[in-house]
Amino acid sequence: MDCSWQPCTADKKGWIMSGISEIDEYGYSDAELNDSHTYLLPALEAELDQLAPGIGSKQRVFDVGCGNGSIGAYMSARGWQVTGVDPSSEGIAQANKRYPELKLEVGSAYDDLAGKYGHFPVVVSLEVVEHVYAPRAYARTLFDLLEPGGTAIVSTPYHGYLKNLAMALSGKMDAHFTALWDHGHIKFWSFSTLSELLREAGFSEIRFERVGRVPPLAKSMIAVARKPDQ
Repeated sequence: MDCSWQPCTADKKGWIMSGISEIDEYGYSDAELNDSHTYLLPALEAELDQLAPGIGSKQRVFDVGCGNGSIGAYMSARGWQVTGVDPSSEGIAQANKRYPELKLEVGSAYDDLAGKYGHFPVVVSLEVVEHVYAPRAYARTLFDLLEPGGTAIVSTPYHGYLKNLAMALSGKMDAHFTALWDHGHIKFWSFSTLSELLREAGFSEIRFERVGRVPPLAKSMIAVARKPDQ
């Protein structure tokens, strides 16, 4: 999970994010899947199957905010060639120990990932965008990593009027905002705001799916967006 947030400076190309934060990083004690993956991964698998049906397709995918490598391992077991980065050295250490066959390295969405790793037909980034300090830089990195006509699959906790109202009435809003969680959520996205972010980066054909619980109270939403053909 990409949880770094760092100082930035401006030049003629816009905001440039350099270095990884010196504050304590997001920690991982193992390389296992977590509870959120029970509803995220079936939806991810369905999307990937539409892009490259069948196990053994050996299509390439880049995982931005790969965390402890568990999502990458899930995709690899379904025939995908996985490359990914995460700013957490602890997460990458767990990933490399458990899944040495995957190409997972320390890195940030604020780095020039396309310059280092090249371009991919699919980019995946699950439960990451709510943690990044500069979401426009993050979205541009996703766009730049993709081949023309490529697809980005992005998930983040779902926010909508009925869910927000239900949380407020139940007294769970403070817990949801994670104000006391180091490296917790610092952005809260809706269909409208995440669509605008992706469109600004150059994406088109953006669509959403809500996962976990009934749709009005969904736990997360998954955005699927396409980089136009050149």
